[in-house]
Amino acid sequence: MGLPNGYHVKFGPTEWEDASAEGFAVPRTKVVSGVCRSNPEEQDEEKWIWDVCPEDFDVDFMDLWFAVRGGGGGTYGVVTSVFLQLHEYLPYNVYEFSPSVEECSAFLPKLQQFQAKYFMAPSLLNVTKEMSLACGSAGGVGLSDLHCYGEEGVMQAWTNFLELSNSTEAVACLLHSVDSSSDESPRSYPEASLMDENSRFPGKVEDDDLKWIPHGQIGNCNVLVPQPWVDESEENIDILLSMGMGMLLPYYAYGVATSSFSDQANSLPQSLRDAATMASYLAGYNVFWSDLFPKMYDISDKTMFPAVFQANHATFGVAGPRKDDWTKMCPPEWTLEERKEKCISGQEAIYGTEVLRRLEAIKLAVDPGFMFNCTDCIGNNLDLAKTPEVEVPPVESVAASFASTYAAAIFATVLYFCLSLF
Repeated sequence: MGLPNGYHVKFGPTEWEDASAEGFAVPRTKVVSGVCRSNPEEQDEEKWIWDVCPEDFDVDFMDLWFAVRGGGGGTYGVVTSVFLQLHEYLPYNVYEFSPSVEECSAFLPKLQQFQAKYFMAPSLLNVTKEMSLACGSAGGVGLSDLHCYGEEGVMQAWTNFLELSNSTEAVACLLHSVDSSSDESPRSYPEASLMDENSRFPGKVEDDDLKWIPHGQIGNCNVLVPQPWVDESEENIDILLSMGMGMLLPYYAYGVATSSFSDQANSLPQSLRDAATMASYLAGYNVFWSDLFPKMYDISDKTMFPAVFQANHATFGVAGPRKDDWTKMCPPEWTLEERKEKCISGQEAIYGTEVLRRLEAIKLAVDPGFMFNCTDCIGNNLDLAKTPEVEVPPVESVAASFASTYAAAIFATVLYFCLSLF
């Protein structure tokens, strides 16, 4: 990773401790260590020399590890390589509803209820939590397919659901459209996205022909729905599905099992790990802040705003509620200056007050000269007049290194993409 101070570093955990007694499935990271490249002018990677960082390096690798794993991209430096621990392929299955069939179209609301219960309250369908967590669905407008890894169990759950609702005639409306045990089927979701042999570019991912940057909608909020709130009452599931034109269908790509798969040294908010789903409320939809937010989240401490938004779906200009009343939406007709002054920032609504403060402190320590300052990245909305003037160290000695080492990297894009995976 290339840092704003001109150093090229690599770093990672070097000491752990068992955290199973606290319910974690992975060890807790205790120490993160790193090294600096001592020959920055060398362009041949095989000749790079990694050594102890100099005394004036003054960057805490533990903080950097915390920040780059969940703290957004484009603001701490340039990631040139990353190591990921992957899982073995499991059986891949896709289940598709057939609304085009006349007799099935009337059962679309039933399938929406089935998806909600399968993902958020699987015990109601005699489905194990493990089987539920192995599946996901993108939600949005209408209905999305169910994509699952692991042994097939969706069709039996669908049958159970229809029997409970006395609608067994709709069994055939849910199709097992992809089965990776078949030679003709893809082994994974990425393979299912590739263009077929009859296309111009077989084996490649199709371009969606998006030649413009979506403007988003001022006031959009993609909120994390806490699993404990869902568990309070089956009626809460119906509330999520009955919000009408103000909400898209929930985004089922979450599961509270992620709470136990943390090394406790990353900046992902706990509410993201504890979420049952993500719900998208459209611009001007005040009911979330006035009605649901106080029920879903503890807002008794007015100095600590909770992490409510999902970062990957936060549009430009998104903001939390008004600072003077957390149950009122930030008016979309306000100017950006008014929203900054009078509303909870989008960053604070994404990370929560506590995590955001730590990330901003790390930003000021790692990049005090604001070399990296992108829209909605950590630190870009700080009042620079209140921050101390900092003399940015000369980087003549590493100029050649930047030109050679990073030529193959698409700077902020690569960083943002890598960090969004965590």
